[in-house]
Amino acid sequence: MKSDEKKFSSTAGDWSARVLPLFQDHPRLTFKVQDIERTLQVAKKERVALHKQLRDLVRAGEIIKLRQNQYALAAPAAEVTGELRVNSQGYGFVRLEDEQEVFISSKNMGHALHKDTVRVRLLAGKMGEHPEGRVLQVVKRGRTKIVGTFHRARRYAYVVPDDIKLQKDILLSPTDTAELVDGQKLVVAIEAWEHDQLNPLGQIVEILGHPEDPGVDVASIVHGFDLETTFSAEVTQAAEELSEVLPAAEIARRVDLRNTVTFTIDPADAKDFDDAVSLEAMENGNWLLGVHIADVGYYVQQGSIIDREAQQRGTSIYLVDRVIPMLPERLSNKLCSLTPGDDKLCFSVRMQVTRQGEVLSHSFDRSVIRSRKRFSYEEAQQVLDGRLASPFSDVLRDMRSLSKNLIAARKKRGAVDFDSLEIKVVLDEQGKPVKLQKRERLDTHRLIEEFMLLANVAVARFVGEELAEKFDQQPPFVYRVHDKPSRADVEELMTLAKVFGVEMQPPKRVTPHYFQRLSEQFGAHPAATVLQNALLRTMTKAKYTTANVGHFGLAYTHYTHFTSPIRRYPDLMVHRLLHLYQTNPEQPVHRSDLERQCQLASENEIRAQEAERASIKMKQLEFLEAHIGEEYSGFISRIVGFGLFVTLPDFLIDGLVHISDLKDDYYIYEAKKAQLTGERRGTVYRLGDPVRIAISRINRNERLIDFTLIGKLGPTKKNRRKKR
Repeated sequence: MKSDEKKFSSTAGDWSARVLPLFQDHPRLTFKVQDIERTLQVAKKERVALHKQLRDLVRAGEIIKLRQNQYALAAPAAEVTGELRVNSQGYGFVRLEDEQEVFISSKNMGHALHKDTVRVRLLAGKMGEHPEGRVLQVVKRGRTKIVGTFHRARRYAYVVPDDIKLQKDILLSPTDTAELVDGQKLVVAIEAWEHDQLNPLGQIVEILGHPEDPGVDVASIVHGFDLETTFSAEVTQAAEELSEVLPAAEIARRVDLRNTVTFTIDPADAKDFDDAVSLEAMENGNWLLGVHIADVGYYVQQGSIIDREAQQRGTSIYLVDRVIPMLPERLSNKLCSLTPGDDKLCFSVRMQVTRQGEVLSHSFDRSVIRSRKRFSYEEAQQVLDGRLASPFSDVLRDMRSLSKNLIAARKKRGAVDFDSLEIKVVLDEQGKPVKLQKRERLDTHRLIEEFMLLANVAVARFVGEELAEKFDQQPPFVYRVHDKPSRADVEELMTLAKVFGVEMQPPKRVTPHYFQRLSEQFGAHPAATVLQNALLRTMTKAKYTTANVGHFGLAYTHYTHFTSPIRRYPDLMVHRLLHLYQTNPEQPVHRSDLERQCQLASENEIRAQEAERASIKMKQLEFLEAHIGEEYSGFISRIVGFGLFVTLPDFLIDGLVHISDLKDDYYIYEAKKAQLTGERRGTVYRLGDPVRIAISRINRNERLIDFTLIGKLGPTKKNRRKKR
């Protein structure tokens, strides 16, 4: 060791940076603590710090501790890359491509934040059922901007992020904040972050205003999800240069369906109409059903500046008070939109369908149509109910009859009805919520849904079966897939259902039929909100991919998205592929390129859904702020160690009763039974128990609501437990 002593000699206090290099330079040697102290010339007063450093290196997986208090360099550890998802408790998981998750403790997170793509070193040992890791590098930030609330301390200023999963306050320069007022909403960007034990330094990007100012709450969500609300001057100019005059030559090369009676049925506040429908009786007694979809591909050329922008956005986003479109307004609301009385270019799917809903044949044509009427769902329903006269009443009734047969056929096939309960927030002119009401699902909603499903399936089967047989191979294509849930997830759902009094035999095989029966029972239950949402969480997330594994929930072997190209980029991709395979099948299509686009589209879809839900939750809380102190009936929907969550069916929102607010007893959390039990009085709170609560606190920044428990209510009929 003498030669090494000279190599590693250092001045006192400089040894800490040399501990790991000592092991790295001698990967085959083992060191006793005394060897390290002598080699690095560690003073007596520094030995405690050395021992701590050795423990930290062991914990980080850099070195290992052997018998007889010896240490050695750890074997090269495996490294993985994935997206970090942090929870509100401060720890997180990195999900890998094979769906495996790596646990990341808060102390091993480094400079990483929620949704960052990170490079992780796997550590020795396990953390529960997941391998544990430590973040080595932030490969890509999940967000470029962070929204939070400004505060000023005596010596510094800082921003507290709105997202409680971002657990580091961001320090700001006092010179940049002289004019700011405590409590204002800011958008900031991280500028520097010297050490993971310190707070990052930020720079102000935008001052949004005070939380109570109109529009600031939703603007916070827009920035928090990095949503682009405007188009660049170049994209806008490219859209403005597109002609609205349809060339005669273009109309001549298309199937002319302008004499066919078509109309659109959309939400009352819709601005773009990308699908129209028609239904004609055939001489053989069958129906000729037409689903006519806006031909966005005619205007948006592949690779153009508009196309590149649409691909990056992936989807239109429907926030509670605004729409952030995928395409510029000139395209989405004017050129492509199937407005009544105008000649419009479409991609039409026409299907010969029996009265029972069986598709006998189909055709796919680029067409020109002229819509006769723009219906809202409510207006079309009034016609069906006989409350409104219309020249299209007969065809609407025929459409409803056909759609009911299609629904029956889908149910017979085993498709799960994903009719989850949703809340509609009614806003006044200032954007203030004045009413929360459950969304009503009308016959006209189901009618359009069934016709769109039929068209999507027809396109997917044509490519996946007919063209595959013709080409003697599967052409690269964009499928909308939904894999079946794992047996472990199904068993967890069954346990929850049993707690709520829903008795179902465990399935021998996980099939759509089984989930269909569960959904029917859940829908009729007083706790339908919780049970239906639990069923949806059990189902795997649908996604876009070139690998066709079928759609479990809809019970289809082939499924895609074809019917909404104005608001979904994958639909535009499908239009282009279908046209290419019909006209120029020899042109190569690279599956790897398609798969990358599918992955981006799936990621954009998830981001849009999260933003939409966040905007609704924000307005729900704003509405309920005026009702603090008022009492409501609900039921216990989740029990955790720190309290119980209660769902209010009238508002489809849940809040926390903290265990510290249960003053009548000392309550013990029994995880296996999913219940809280009073130690002295024996009062038990279980999942599904109906309770009476009062709203005690609302925090819109953190999107949280707290309840005070008034007391238990009598059990509902479907939730009453047998006495033992």
